[in-house]
Amino acid sequence: MNGRRLPLSLRRGAVAWVSQRPTWREARPAVIAQALKRAQARPSGNWYVVGASGALRGNGKLARTVAGQEVVVWRGPDGRLAGGPGICPHLGAPLRDSPVRCGTLVCHWHGLALDGRPYAGWSPLPVHDDGVLVWVRLDTVGGEEPLDEPVVPRRPEAARALAAVWTGEGVCEPEDVVANRLDPWHGAWFHPYSFVDLTVVDAPGTADGGTDALTVDVSFKVAGRLVVPVRAVFTAPEPRTVVMRITEGEGVGSVVETHATPLGADALGRPCTAVVEAVVAASDRKGFAAARRAAPLLRPLVRAAAGRLWRDDLAYAERRWQLRSTGRFPG
Repeated sequence: MNGRRLPLSLRRGAVAWVSQRPTWREARPAVIAQALKRAQARPSGNWYVVGASGALRGNGKLARTVAGQEVVVWRGPDGRLAGGPGICPHLGAPLRDSPVRCGTLVCHWHGLALDGRPYAGWSPLPVHDDGVLVWVRLDTVGGEEPLDEPVVPRRPEAARALAAVWTGEGVCEPEDVVANRLDPWHGAWFHPYSFVDLTVVDAPGTADGGTDALTVDVSFKVAGRLVVPVRAVFTAPEPRTVVMRITEGEGVGSVVETHATPLGADALGRPCTAVVEAVVAASDRKGFAAARRAAPLLRPLVRAAAGRLWRDDLAYAERRWQLRSTGRFPG
């Protein structure tokens, strides 16, 4: 792929969905399974994504159940991140429903005030804000050797990037979400409204110790026959994260991070997982500066596009879990 090509290309002729080149022979289950196995073997340091950093402006807070543990995160009186259990140690009130006032989380049942320091039986948890996402470390859940910080993928410089975060939930386990992202072969077949001309040009073998890198040439659909062709590389830096990085074409260095956070069981005892997807886009083109200034208007559009894709991809992940849980998954 020529990295100097124009950002927009005009496809010479449309190829009907059914006339695409089949990819099922290349999407070998063993390749996907081994890539997943290698991802699961990498250390996470017991860090889990909770949500978007942008949710913590002013008196904002993030509250989520992670692997059955209620957690709450906010900014303390000094502006630093604070977080810990989402259950009030007094009588068990859900702190997710409690307001933050001047950096203090005030329990709405009896007024217990928490500023992020240990108090009245409440103990903080390690938390981290990477500028786009907020993480919490749960050592009793992860069971790994703790890391001081989460494994955050390399991103474009914040000053020249536009970031948007989408969050959804599905009935599946994190590995089903990761397996979906380690299968780029499904892109143009399962998402024909977004992708065309997808070819996986390099993929790992099935031997242990191999790389996770999957290199893909693909065109993003804009309108009609107008497309944006790019080369992208998929990697899994830790067990619950897959990163797509554009290496050639428009937006070199831009990333799409997919993070899978286990939530716990639903009322039927089925596992639930949150998908937190961060799009961090950058470009050297002069017009991108205007796009950054219009970020408040563009972020909802980026989130809507991610949501459309994930309505399909969560169906893929949920189907995979359903077959695995009943012993009917192929292979």
